[in-house]
Amino acid sequence: MTTAVVAGTDPDGLGEALEAEGATVVRVVGIASADSLEEAGIDEADLLVLTDMDDATAISVAKEVNPDVRVVTYSRDSLPEFARGQADLAVDPDLLAADVVAEEIV
Repeated sequence: MTTAVVAGTDPDGLGEALEAEGATVVRVVGIASADSLEEAGIDEADLLVLTDMDDATAISVAKEVNPDVRVVTYSRDSLPEFARGQADLAVDPDLLAADVVAEEIV
């Protein structure tokens, strides 16, 4: 079973779509910091889903704790340059619906 940590407000419902695909979803409450990611279980997670690019520094924090975590960004905003090399997949919700993305990443 896939475990996904979802950080950000998730306005397009990727978290719900992941749950519909059978994934266990743990949501980060507030800012995606080292403490909140650890509290959400990033050390054992299969996926980090980031829906707010203001929290892009969470990608490097997550990768440091769990080098095997796959990082998916799902936002209309651009991923900052410093984080692009660490994200496994960057998707614009206007191009692919949440259910399609969830089906592909679970």
